[in-house]
Amino acid sequence: MLKDIKSIGKKSTRDGFGDGLQALGQTNPKVVGLCADLIGSLKMNAFIEEHPERFFQVGIAEANMMGLAAGLATAGKIPYAATFANFATGRVYDQIRQSIAYSHKNVKICASHAGLTLGEDGATHQILEDIGLMKMLPGMTVVNPCDYAQTKAATIAIAKHDGPVYLRFGRPGWPRFTEDMPFELGKALLMAEGTDLTIFATGHLVWKAVEAAKALAEEGISVELINIHTIKPLDEEAVLASAAKTKAVVTAEEHNIYGGLGESIAGLLARKLPTPIEMVGVKDSFGESGTVTELMTKYGLDAVNVIEAAKKVLARK
Repeated sequence: MLKDIKSIGKKSTRDGFGDGLQALGQTNPKVVGLCADLIGSLKMNAFIEEHPERFFQVGIAEANMMGLAAGLATAGKIPYAATFANFATGRVYDQIRQSIAYSHKNVKICASHAGLTLGEDGATHQILEDIGLMKMLPGMTVVNPCDYAQTKAATIAIAKHDGPVYLRFGRPGWPRFTEDMPFELGKALLMAEGTDLTIFATGHLVWKAVEAAKALAEEGISVELINIHTIKPLDEEAVLASAAKTKAVVTAEEHNIYGGLGESIAGLLARKLPTPIEMVGVKDSFGESGTVTELMTKYGLDAVNVIEAAKKVLARK
């Protein structure tokens, strides 16, 4: 139930990646790590200390890292190629398309510091187009977990998936609230049932959606909250079932509204179940330097923006 969703403290999603990779190193000898000169930022130290022979430091050469990862996958390894999201997608899109996606290589592209919450590093590093870039690649699975525990679970789960995966996570400490919740790749997570509208949220915006849903509940508005951690393949059955039930939809994501989760859900609904929809996300803009709080507020990614979208879509029902 909604009232039972509570934060037990803060820890970054990148910490979840690091701990998940360490756990994999202990259980799956095929897993190897690659990094483009950002070991500390990607929290890969524990894996490297335990398995130095299974780690490759490629330096500031991200395109080369993707080629190496493709080769390792061809040799039967499960490479986790890790760097900042901007460098893991925009900088090396051609290499991913040609060397990994086209031949369906079993490479896990692990992208930290995604979205606006990279903070003070500014617009050149705050990629807000990466989900769109990666979901358009045929056969690419796209995963965007919401907190430490879900990122750790996702990091472990994608090792069992045969094929390329884009795993997106972030920099800041963030509320931990899914510790006891299940994770299944490709399956949406129903966090709270409701009847008036559905909020589909992904990544850091899941917590903002929780805050918004609780505030709306105090006003007598019943929200169905669904965590879409796997953006591709989208859990169409879960989306359509909830939209049919509530007949009003809000999406929330730390990404440009063009090419992200909102567009995926809007496209599905347009094809199969036309439903009023409002999208919370960055509106066709680059970011800028600032604190996490300042940026989330300025670019409309707070709980208040989710509440406003909910009331707007209810008026269109």
